Order: sequence, then C-alpha cells, then structure tokens
Amino acid sequence: MSEELNLPNTLPKAGDRKAQYQALLPQLASLTAHENDSTANLANIAAALKEAFGFFWVGFYRVMGNELVLGPFQGPLACTRIPRGKGVCGVAWAKSSTQIVADVNQFPGHIACSTESRSEIVVPFSKAGETVLVLDIDSDQLNDFGDLDREYLEQLQAIIERFM
Repeated sequence: MSEELNLPNTLPKAGDRKAQYQALLPQLASLTAHENDSTANLANIAAALKEAFGFFWVGFYRVMGNELVLGPFQGPLACTRIPRGKGVCGVAWAKSSTQIVADVNQFPGHIACSTESRSEIVVPFSKAGETVLVLDIDSDQLNDFGDLDREYLEQLQAIIERFM
C-alpha cells in the first residue's frame, strides 16, 4: 500500500467537507489495513486528517491510568498529560462522548495548550466498552466543527478498533 492520499481538488474550507471525509475514510481504512502497529497507524491518521483539512492541530491521547497521555500528533507542541474530566479531552473521556466546542475560551476549564486554538472537537474511541483513546482536533477558526465532523470522525472507530 502506498502511503499517499488522493483527495478531491477542493479545499475543505472553500469546498465540500463531506466530500473530503467520504474520500478520506476509505483511504485511511486501506492505509491501516495491513499494519498492526497502533503508533504507526495513529500517526498516519493524524497526518492524513491534518493534510486533508488543514486543521491547526490533530492528535491522539491514550488513556493511561487516570490520565490521557499524548500520542501521535501533527501540529505545534502539545500538553503531555491531561487528567480525567479536565479540559475538552478529559471531559470527552469521562463522558465517553464526542465534545464539540465552538469557542474554547468559553469552555469551563479549557486547557490552553496553544493560544492559537479557537475551536475543538474531541472524539473518544472504545475497546471492550472502555474509552482507550481520544482524537483531539483543534482549529484556529471559531466554530469550525459541527455534526458533519462528528458523524465522519466517529466512523474512525471501525478503523481504529482493528489495530488497538
């Protein structure tokens, strides 16, 4: 499998984000199908999401004890550890539900890893009914995420559960 993406020529912010997701998800499934190393697969997924959409920051945090610990990511330096229930990532983990934040500065207890982050979506992923990982995506634009993003990013569960 070639480590190459073939995406529509439209830019996601000016074009059709749904078309970008529909083009990307099957490619991520194919890209990770023959690789069992979770670090390699998560790194490629983060890179592909950042490349496809131009998000400010894309990365994963793994559940380790009572903390989320930074995993593969693309973007500027990030917070290394996040306690359960703290910040958007910790809340997504504690509630086992996707969190969409239109303005991170209005989120109570937001952990500012970067002052350039303006909006955020965090998607938890489970194994055997327990959250083991969260996908954190930050945008430098306000209100950049919605139900369309939730719908398609939650579909990554089927791809990720194969190698986690």
